[in-house]
Amino acid sequence: METLTRDPHAPTQKKFDIFGFLARFAPLIFLIVLMSAFAVFEPRFLTPLNLFNILRQVSIYGLLAVGMTFVILTAGIDLSIGSLVAFAGLAAAAVSKGGLANRFTVGAGEAAASYPWYLAALAAIAVGVAGGLLQGFAITRLKVPPFVVTLGGMSAFRGAALLFAAGGPISGFEPNFVWMGQGKIFNQIPVPVVIFLAFAVLAHVVLRYTRYGRQVYAVGGNPEAARLSGLNVRAVVTSVYVIMGFFAGLGAFVLSARLNSAEAVAGTGYELTVIASVVIGGTSLFGGVGTIFGTVIGTILIGVLLNGLVLMDVSAYIQQIIIGIIIVLAVAFDTFAKSRQRVA
Repeated sequence: METLTRDPHAPTQKKFDIFGFLARFAPLIFLIVLMSAFAVFEPRFLTPLNLFNILRQVSIYGLLAVGMTFVILTAGIDLSIGSLVAFAGLAAAAVSKGGLANRFTVGAGEAAASYPWYLAALAAIAVGVAGGLLQGFAITRLKVPPFVVTLGGMSAFRGAALLFAAGGPISGFEPNFVWMGQGKIFNQIPVPVVIFLAFAVLAHVVLRYTRYGRQVYAVGGNPEAARLSGLNVRAVVTSVYVIMGFFAGLGAFVLSARLNSAEAVAGTGYELTVIASVVIGGTSLFGGVGTIFGTVIGTILIGVLLNGLVLMDVSAYIQQIIIGIIIVLAVAFDTFAKSRQRVA
């Protein structure tokens, strides 16, 4: 009898992993389906004016979500970003107005006292970086969990913002400052959208193609193994909170420019939307898995969802319920996908 033997060098056929496919492309698929559904039920949705409006609305969240991606990739979290945005925005506003003494001035003396917009941007970023460095130090040196440190930061930075603002907003900036938040390139593309996408591309390159990016993934995947391989885990963890602070400062500057005002209550509730954008985009809360591309898709997805619900006259309270449910489902799916990978 002739026996058939299998050639060990013959290529093997891999079974299609539907869950692996969904884990990778679910946010993009859901975004396409969601946009198609809103286009059918609401004709105004796909107009260029509305689409650019969505991108402009999510640009601030998007900048913060890019920074949050670095933090969550190391299995960390930052609950202080809304408060830090308020504090950094007030710092930028005060510099734009010519300093602390002139921060509440309005009228003829306002323009003469103004400093250039780039100094205001540097002030906001400096405050954000300092806040991120302080929290990173507390997490790595004092061994306090990120949740506790940033929860305390959320209260401390909000209190600092209230103290700095002295109970009132700072508004009325010079035209170049305002253009960074309200201007358009080619009379069509909002400047905040360009800033968001430019920094998203830069962050993608850093995470995907640099040694530092590989270190972030390594620390998030297995910090002990990363330490044993010679990585300075403390430095990497601290650095991601500094990066988060940088994006908080940048987002604060753009937000103040867009509103032509800065106040202590700015950024309230941003934590939920930003973390949702990152998690929905496929970044694992357990660390080590995620991409900037996914975060951008997650940010746009939330913007599309909220915009479509507004166009369909859905209550703002129901919108928050929907976002909360989506966060839970996204984390549940991530946990399920990881359990299947361990079994496989």
